[in-house]
Amino acid sequence: MQESIKQFKRPPKRYQPKGLTILYEDRDIIVVDKVNGLLTVSSEKVRDKTAYYLLNEYVRKGNQKSRRRIFIVHRLDRDTSGVIVFAKTEKAKRYLQEEWQGFEKKYYALIHGTMPEKEGIITSYLAENSVHKMYSVDDPQKGKLAKTGYKVIRESAKYSLLEVDLLTGRKNQIRVHLADKGCAVAGDKKYGVKEKGIKRLMLHAASLTITHPHSKEKMTFTTKIPAYFESLMKG
Repeated sequence: MQESIKQFKRPPKRYQPKGLTILYEDRDIIVVDKVNGLLTVSSEKVRDKTAYYLLNEYVRKGNQKSRRRIFIVHRLDRDTSGVIVFAKTEKAKRYLQEEWQGFEKKYYALIHGTMPEKEGIITSYLAENSVHKMYSVDDPQKGKLAKTGYKVIRESAKYSLLEVDLLTGRKNQIRVHLADKGCAVAGDKKYGVKEKGIKRLMLHAASLTITHPHSKEKMTFTTKIPAYFESLMKG
């Protein structure tokens, strides 16, 4: 894999996408660390300020006629920061999506209060209501199975920092499961409490372990705990 890195030439610095830090890139994949507040893909209201749009611009080096493009493998919520992988070919995209459930995804979550059990797995079936809000149900006929593993890393007077294993990839899964436990993710206006003073959703995709679509090598991409998480824990 080191050879492919040496042979791969990145576009000039002026094409570096804002709001995205490139962690790794070769001819098949591009892995980035996304800031919170940036959509992965476009919505009805936002067309071009997305990770997908910015990375397409990046690989085309500003040339609209370029045939180069990226392909979406998975998504992060707008307000969640952290690691995302995009494919650079249709074949790589298909492989990554087919193998996705077997890959390891770890998150950091800063929650209100303290978890009754310091380590465990939260399981429920998730359904979606008419206003696109997810909720847990007991009936497998009414929702999709969702499993979230967690471990408490640190606790302070107001918050706890968790390392979370995403064992299934349902929409808003971590946020719903932690709210179900009475320990909503701090800054979560949708599933938690509306509060002043917290600048962002305190959820970060910390690491992703995949099998490379071409070399089949196991690769892990990691990021640090955001500084803002640390400052809230100390405060």
